[in-house]
Amino acid sequence: MAENFTTEEEKVLSRFVTNTNSDIFALINLPQVVAGALFSRYSRSTKSLRRVLLDEFINDKETGFADIVAYSDKQGEKQIIATRKAEEFYERVLVGFGDDSVAELGGAHIACENISNVATKFLQDARIGISPLEKSTRYVYFNEKNEKGEYRYCREPKIMQSEFAKEYLNACNLLFETYCSLMEPVKKYVMEKNPQEDGVSERAYSATIRAKTCDILRCLLPASTLTNTGMYGNGRAFEYLIMKGYASELGEMREIAGKMQGELSKVIPSFVKRANDKYGALNQEYLKGRERKVGEEACRIAEEIGIGTVKTQSEPVVLVEYDENALEKVVCTILFPHLHCPLKEIKEKVKGMGREAKIALIDAYVGERKNRRHKPGRAFENVEYTFCICGNFGMYRDLHRHRILTQERQLLTTEHGFEMPKELVEINAGDNVHKAVLAADVLYKKMQKKIPREAQYVVPMGCKMQWYIKMNLREAVHFCELRSMAQGHRDYRKIAQEIYLRIKEVHPYFAEHMNFVDMKGEYSLERLESEKRIDKRMDKMQKAGRSD
Repeated sequence: MAENFTTEEEKVLSRFVTNTNSDIFALINLPQVVAGALFSRYSRSTKSLRRVLLDEFINDKETGFADIVAYSDKQGEKQIIATRKAEEFYERVLVGFGDDSVAELGGAHIACENISNVATKFLQDARIGISPLEKSTRYVYFNEKNEKGEYRYCREPKIMQSEFAKEYLNACNLLFETYCSLMEPVKKYVMEKNPQEDGVSERAYSATIRAKTCDILRCLLPASTLTNTGMYGNGRAFEYLIMKGYASELGEMREIAGKMQGELSKVIPSFVKRANDKYGALNQEYLKGRERKVGEEACRIAEEIGIGTVKTQSEPVVLVEYDENALEKVVCTILFPHLHCPLKEIKEKVKGMGREAKIALIDAYVGERKNRRHKPGRAFENVEYTFCICGNFGMYRDLHRHRILTQERQLLTTEHGFEMPKELVEINAGDNVHKAVLAADVLYKKMQKKIPREAQYVVPMGCKMQWYIKMNLREAVHFCELRSMAQGHRDYRKIAQEIYLRIKEVHPYFAEHMNFVDMKGEYSLERLESEKRIDKRMDKMQKAGRSD
């Protein structure tokens, strides 16, 4: 039963909780630092959370709570000023807490605009505690210039102060000029190949043509292309991300880290302050030292054992490692929750089961999946695969967002070749594209010898790169079914299909349950069916509005 409050208490509480009469409620109108401190106190109290809020926060005048949340006769105090007071409050309330996890109880939204695609990948490497979104190369043309009439790409300080500055500007400008010059020819070509069908709205058709045009042209955008990314994260995750930013060799990332800390200090100051204090500085030195030493050792070992610095994988997807005893692993972990035996004993008994019995149990465990959102359970997390992928950077940007995967990439390079969309050849634009990409390649090879990390900025998105993915079977089901869908970009659809086929080769009984992998080749207009569904939803909403 929910706690009873007086009429006055309900009136006060209603400003800060979504209800006062249910056991389930949410917090509202509280600065994140206060919410985090409240949950922390709550964890060490016999009182309900609303009672803690009343007794130890709202009614305790020493906390300064009224000023913090602008709850008093002096309402209207600016939130930033209130948050500064909240930091002092936070320190007082949590004086007895030494657990870093307290910083996971408060979070913030932050926007990072006009940063390079190199920087966005660094930020989005943060898999735990942070949820990112990014400006799409699929739905937005990147042909706009800034107020100075310049194309929008990062003029990284170290590059602009180097001997490569002029050539860098020329190479990036040529890539953007080629991109812009081909927008209308590609759009016209796509429309001629795919005329508007009866029953397809102008909105759906235009959006689909735009997406297809963007999909074809994004190969020309350099990694320096400026974009926007938004993130929501908890304080602990942001603190670590900022600290890693300060430790980066890239000047752009160090600048972004400083700005992020400055802005997050206005909303969750206590949670991010250690990113650059004496402890943060020590951690930065540790990260920089580790990176430097490993880099030196890697070069030495590569020379010693005869590994070339550049070698391109011949296939787009190679299965490097997998669990050979996967069937037994899954059967054991399916049985475990239903028994009262140690896992080791279950494992011994499962060895004596017949193969058909094991597969029958797996069939029952997966059940009848009617759509891709019917996901197999956690037993599938006990089987792991490691894949090495070779594909273009544009496609990597999409697959990189899967946070359950363990992924590690090599530095961007032009050395593995460029994937030319066939449509650019068919409209006789191949020579122009090749010219722009060649200029970037020539410059990259010069820069790579002296400033290898900054050399990444000039690499076009159509250039191939290599990275590895380690995933469990449960995530593989989700990954392959989601990324092979008709509306997906054809580049990453091929990768998802290849991963599915590699799993099918070694574990056919698991592949049988990946029911919704789309193995069809290319779709002429990938987004069309999706846009038609949007039309139906919009029409339904309009009808509902008229009926009201």
